[in-house]
Amino acid sequence: MFLFQDEHLFGLDKAAGIVTQPGAGHGDDSLMNGLFALEGANQTRLGSHRDWGLLHRLDRETSGIVLVARTEAGYDGVRRQFEERTIEKTYIALVRGRLPRAEGVCEQPLHEVRRGDMKVSVAAQRGEPAITHYKTLAASGDNILVACAIETGKLHQIRAHMAFLGAPVVGDRVYRSLLPPNTSRPTASDRMKPPSLRLHAWRIALVHPITKVRVEIESPIPGVMAQALGLALGLPSGATPTHAALGRLAAQVEGARWWNKK
Repeated sequence: MFLFQDEHLFGLDKAAGIVTQPGAGHGDDSLMNGLFALEGANQTRLGSHRDWGLLHRLDRETSGIVLVARTEAGYDGVRRQFEERTIEKTYIALVRGRLPRAEGVCEQPLHEVRRGDMKVSVAAQRGEPAITHYKTLAASGDNILVACAIETGKLHQIRAHMAFLGAPVVGDRVYRSLLPPNTSRPTASDRMKPPSLRLHAWRIALVHPITKVRVEIESPIPGVMAQALGLALGLPSGATPTHAALGRLAAQVEGARWWNKK
């Protein structure tokens, strides 16, 4: 569960299928519920105005790193970095389709709307700014492994942008390339299935709010995600890439702000 912890911050590893915080239908099974079971008194001191320490969120089906503050100074310092867009967040995703180019940036504004029982982000020229950098790491047929770095944190940003570009994230039942977002209620059988979205919050880097030392946190690629990545490498379905192969993929996006490097 813990990828990083000190006096001021936690870096938590969220599994796909777990919601980040309590909400409708998830009153006691969220990531924050688990943290409160261990650190409830401390997180309570931060109060609702600091969101009990929670610094950002991941979609339910997205796995990977979530940052939580343990102190007021930790929360305020990291929130400031989020607001100033200096936090470096790298995701990996398996997408399917055709991207306009192997590497680039999507700056399509997104507008948050409610459709049915859920909120979605739709492409709109008068929407809010949204910036996603992407880089192809491997491709086989229509299966493309991409690294994505987001400068903004809009609702479903990577999912909406990848669909807009013509290559939706594999397993995403909401965002499609040629049709509006699908907000129909999942069937009972669909809700019982394991999460299918192939999107992982892989790395995050920030300046520690107290020590001012750069902190880099990485979440191990889950087994089902590793198998999905194998499709972009041309491996048979269900085959997992070797550690060496995964290492070569990771090496393509190493270093601070890799998307700005030429």
